[in-house]
Amino acid sequence: MPNLKDLPGVEQAQVIDRDQHPISRQDISPNALKVLYRLTSAGYSSFLVGGGVRDLLLDNKPKDFDVATDATPEEIKQLFRNARIIGRRFRIVHVRYGREIIEVTTFRAAPDKQLEVSDKSSRKQLQNIDSAQTREGMIVRDNVYGRIDEDAARRDFTINALYYTTDGFKLLDFCGAMADIEDRSIRMIGDATERYREDPVRMLRALRFSAKLGFDIAPETASPIEDLADLLTSISPARLFDEVVKLFSSGHAESTFTLLIESRVREFILGPTFEALECCEPQVFRLVELAMKNTDLRIADDKSVTPYFLFAALLWPPLRLTMKQAGVESMNSSSQFIDVANQTISNQLSLTAIPKRISYASREIWELQNRLTHRAHRTIDATLNHPRFRAAYDFLLLREAAGESLGESGEWWTVYQFGDTTQRDELLEQLPNTRRKRRRKRRSSASNNSD
Repeated sequence: MPNLKDLPGVEQAQVIDRDQHPISRQDISPNALKVLYRLTSAGYSSFLVGGGVRDLLLDNKPKDFDVATDATPEEIKQLFRNARIIGRRFRIVHVRYGREIIEVTTFRAAPDKQLEVSDKSSRKQLQNIDSAQTREGMIVRDNVYGRIDEDAARRDFTINALYYTTDGFKLLDFCGAMADIEDRSIRMIGDATERYREDPVRMLRALRFSAKLGFDIAPETASPIEDLADLLTSISPARLFDEVVKLFSSGHAESTFTLLIESRVREFILGPTFEALECCEPQVFRLVELAMKNTDLRIADDKSVTPYFLFAALLWPPLRLTMKQAGVESMNSSSQFIDVANQTISNQLSLTAIPKRISYASREIWELQNRLTHRAHRTIDATLNHPRFRAAYDFLLLREAAGESLGESGEWWTVYQFGDTTQRDELLEQLPNTRRKRRRKRRSSASNNSD
């Protein structure tokens, strides 16, 4: 078992003894402890690091646990049969225990020199390169390994750079993280402008942590964001999609939405939405707010949040604006509405890559709104049995709660769903009879004379 004092770089840390912090092994995932102990028993140094440590200090329940070690990815994989090396930009190891994944990374160092590459360098060009960045400073390859103090300096915010060790159950603080947690401050490690250029997504992470933790972003960390927000255009739409989902699925969508209203980064992740919100009706704005609040409540109740419902709500303002501009009044399966819906989604796709299965499901929620508000005998059962009915029904309730007058459609469908046969029959009898009498076909003269 390695001695903590012998680990290169550890002398740079402020060591916080067990009696000076509240973290207990009882609150740590047993699988994360297994990883720590196995690495240690094999002669490697290993630490719990990142958001898991931060959340334990704040008496929050960590979503996941990450481990940092001086073992290389190949050495880690040899120790765990359930391990898989992933990633190209940063090579990391996932150790899987059922549904839980413990992410293990090797200590990283700032390279002495990084090879400058183009934004469109191929995977083949980069495969034998340990470190590379674009002319703008964005790191596209970072697999130079180093000491623990160098690893701490490579992390983004101080509050995510605390290291917990099972050797005496101590905490190591290399960058004043404990003081920032006490001050409830999000502060970038190093020069914020340079670090944002290395990875522009850090601007979104700063907002997400501010919303999640209720921390203020330190002035020197916040000030460069407005000038550098356009760097987000260099991030792949697929990665930005993942980041947008994270922003609104962390249980703090409502506060995240409020922060985005005041930040220029909104233009580069949800530009059409915020442009439409500037001139939309109050009910449209209110629906988005209620959708964010509803998302937070579902997460608090350990219920799932589907990205397609999220995007149906986030793209509602540009959808309604485009409908108004195109003179389309009804959300149905007509070609006019389908064109408007597809155009709304296409405009967002220029910023974030929404998978087709998600964009199609969002469009189905919109299309079902017409069936829910304009009820007809012949469509009731088909609507109720539609795979997106529940999501569309919830969306309908949000519209009414936001102030739209929809003829008490929400109440009608609530009773119809959960009522007994008598209640359903009464509701159906109240509907206008729109069935057309079938015209009897006249028999042709040839058939009449066939006898």
